[in-house]
Amino acid sequence: MAIRVQRPIFDIGVELSDLTADNPRIGGLCCFTGLVRDMNNGDAVATLTLEHYPGMTHKQLAKIEAEANERWALEASLIIHRYGTMLPEEPIVLVAAASAHRHDAFAACQFMMDYLKTDAPFWKVEDTDQGARWVDSRDSDATAKARWRDRES
Repeated sequence: MAIRVQRPIFDIGVELSDLTADNPRIGGLCCFTGLVRDMNNGDAVATLTLEHYPGMTHKQLAKIEAEANERWALEASLIIHRYGTMLPEEPIVLVAAASAHRHDAFAACQFMMDYLKTDAPFWKVEDTDQGARWVDSRDSDATAKARWRDRES
């Protein structure tokens, strides 16, 4: 289990290799990587800047990861989330779950990402051709999170 909130770009291959190293019980690894898009709501995006409160952010990410590990039989899990100013095509977030079988890895990875989108205390500002603007939360993210409330693994 690992959580990192960092400014530098991460290497997805290295992170996943490190996560599964020396654990022959892992039979399934599922990951999601979020990238900066060059367009949002019809406007070109030059940069995306994420702000956060370090103590609050780490605590919330740890809570999300711990709940995933309680719900599913995971061998390993990982959340890396960047902050600062990022360019299109750069990674923002990496969420990974490893388990003996694919079902737990898929479910845990999707659960962690759905909760990150709604519960992680990050604030986003896009620099667009129309000027800087805050990125609002989406109703679809709240809907995705809601399906986990009463759902067992």
